[in-house]
Amino acid sequence: MLTDTPQLPLGCYRLGFSGTTGSRLFPGSAWRGALGHALRRLACLTGAPDCRGCLEVHRCAYAYVFDTPIPPGAVKMRLYAQAPHPFVLREVRADTGIDLHLTLVGRSNAYLPLLVLALMQAAENPLGISGHRLRLLSVDQAATPGDDAWTRIDAANGILTPLAPQCPVVPELAAGDIEITFETPLRVKRAGQHVRETNFHFSDLFGNLLRRVSMLSYFHTDKPFETDFRAVMAAARLVASHTQLRWDDQPRHSARQNQDMNLGGVVGTLRMAAADIAPFWPILWLGQFIHAGSVATMGLGYYTIASLTSATPDPKGP
Repeated sequence: MLTDTPQLPLGCYRLGFSGTTGSRLFPGSAWRGALGHALRRLACLTGAPDCRGCLEVHRCAYAYVFDTPIPPGAVKMRLYAQAPHPFVLREVRADTGIDLHLTLVGRSNAYLPLLVLALMQAAENPLGISGHRLRLLSVDQAATPGDDAWTRIDAANGILTPLAPQCPVVPELAAGDIEITFETPLRVKRAGQHVRETNFHFSDLFGNLLRRVSMLSYFHTDKPFETDFRAVMAAARLVASHTQLRWDDQPRHSARQNQDMNLGGVVGTLRMAAADIAPFWPILWLGQFIHAGSVATMGLGYYTIASLTSATPDPKGP
């Protein structure tokens, strides 16, 4: 069904932090906000209040990672102010404290040292992350995205020796059923409205992923992904799925807007026959690493995929 295989080189990094946080995990918005402020202090050369209109906007690390303006000559998203940001943050509880997983897409991997420095400074300054000061202990990298084996890439002198970014290896699709579990709220829209748990379809997820992979590859790699998007989406709308979903609101405080808000999305499971999703399998597998939906940079839209032995969805759920 796909006329091209997506090639999206990723750098998957794990930053280990220690601190007096107990078992607390911080919202992704706290990490993203702290990183943004620290990176701007390190990278901004002009001190302009806004990236738009700045003479350095197309050469600045902060602008590229956090503002991501549409470059001159782009033929896609020309009516938009921003392209998709080339990073994803996701926090995981660890034995020694907190692991922050950082995924960088394509050319953004060149800024890894600056991003690590910004995260270290953000965590160690008096404000810390949500008021907690943390100390960076280690930086590891997965040789291949999805690999459970991590390689230490930081040295005592602070020099990073990262491995080259790699495209995730797509495993063979097993027979039976496939279950997708939305671990963090997934926010996708259909006809301008957020899709709720009561009317969610496979195509809502896949359509968002298809566009996300296409745009990330176009703006952040040397090999844009192209296919017959209309035909692929028409086929995706025919895929039947069994859902066990609920709506989950995650509160966050927006410093820019100076107000509290909820970032709601669906969590739970989506189950389909493996044979039905075979034409879409590479995109689905890749989506585990780049997340789906809006505000993916904060860790939302994270999902995992599991193979099930039963070929027929149980109407009462798995």
